[in-house]
Amino acid sequence: MSKVPGWLGRLGAGLTRMGRLLEERRRAESESGEPGEPGGPGVPAGPGGPGFPGAAGAAAGAGGTGAPGGSGESNGSGENGAQAPGSVPAPPAYAPAVAARPDPVDAIPWGIRVAAEAGWRLLVLAGALWVLMKAISNVQLVVLAFVAALLITALLQPTVARLTRWGLPRGLATAVTAITGFVIMGLVGWFVVWQVLDNLGDISDRLRDGIDELKRWLLNSPFHVTEQQINDIAKNLSDTIGTNTEEITTAGLQGVTVLVEVITGILLTMFSTLFLLYDGKKVWSWVLKLVPAQARPGVAGAGPRAWRTLTAYVRGTLIVALIDAVFIGLGIYFLDVPLAVPLGVLIFLFAFIPLVGAVISGALAVIVGLVTQGVFTALMVLVVVLAVQQIEGHVLQPFILGRAVRVHPLAVVLTVAAGGLIAGIGGAVVAVPLVAVTNTVVGYLRAFSYEQALRHAPPGEPQVAPPV
Repeated sequence: MSKVPGWLGRLGAGLTRMGRLLEERRRAESESGEPGEPGGPGVPAGPGGPGFPGAAGAAAGAGGTGAPGGSGESNGSGENGAQAPGSVPAPPAYAPAVAARPDPVDAIPWGIRVAAEAGWRLLVLAGALWVLMKAISNVQLVVLAFVAALLITALLQPTVARLTRWGLPRGLATAVTAITGFVIMGLVGWFVVWQVLDNLGDISDRLRDGIDELKRWLLNSPFHVTEQQINDIAKNLSDTIGTNTEEITTAGLQGVTVLVEVITGILLTMFSTLFLLYDGKKVWSWVLKLVPAQARPGVAGAGPRAWRTLTAYVRGTLIVALIDAVFIGLGIYFLDVPLAVPLGVLIFLFAFIPLVGAVISGALAVIVGLVTQGVFTALMVLVVVLAVQQIEGHVLQPFILGRAVRVHPLAVVLTVAAGGLIAGIGGAVVAVPLVAVTNTVVGYLRAFSYEQALRHAPPGEPQVAPPV
């Protein structure tokens, strides 16, 4: 028993020296950047077996001979790989395997990722459109005047080109075409106003007779309407007009403001039309300089096609509107409905609003026939209007306008409604040609990008599917 304390002391001293050696070895390996591996060449095997890791190897080496002061000091010097300060040691071999957590992006379903990618892009586009609409609403008069000038230019530009080919200078051809066009438009407007004022007295007398006839029909109708109820309705209308005199006056003042804006818009349209007819190519070249260089070839090819679409739309709509106005006006005239000529002109003007304009102008003609000539005449006017519009929709528009500017009726209705909500009648007029031009531009750009992809595709690579 007296030897036990001495043996324990020697064992403690050996372990202390071994720890010091291990600390020096770890420091040397951390400085050299070449950590040892468990059981590797940098770990000498002790008598207890090769490659004992760490302190376990030291303990095995110390107890390998079972003798104090044995070779345990030099054995067991291997360690389980020198770890850098602050690093996490590897788990032991008996620890259960833990699967690595997946990337959060991979955990999201593919459909949700696609929807999110498309969603934020749609939000950016919606924000850009909202800013654009706000900017347009602040300068609505200027925008509508310029768009009207584009439509008039698309109508008159072929005449300018024809006169130029005949030998007239471009400035003189532009002046002759513009002045003639504006004079014709002014004469048409003056003629409509003159016809309305000239027939106003006759219309008021016939309107009074029509109201009396409508009153008699209501009294004898199966709806059991009494004369007292009709008188009450008339009295309520009179009271409403009397109590809203201030609002009517304000509306009249607003009408004066609208008249000033209309005159300003007409002047802007005239000046814009003159410059577009004379310097249209230079204006387009300047616009192309604003486009990025990479997108310039596609835009340069889409521009002339969009202009041809707009020209075909305006000329085709003009011809269809003229045919509608002539035939419906003749039908109204032969049915002895007053204001046949002004109604024909209104039908011509409203024909520039597809679908909706035809319904409004036809309904107006039927109402005039009902009030002035009775129910039978109104029904005959309705038959004439429906017959002409059916011929227009199924024969004239496909033949005259062609497939280049064909737009689906649902798109036409939604576009006209959106244009009317944004900019009133002017927005309803320019909405459909804008959609037709956009359709042409998008189709050309898709075909252009497909051709570019085929041109730059490496040989042997599968070809991209053509655009539908």
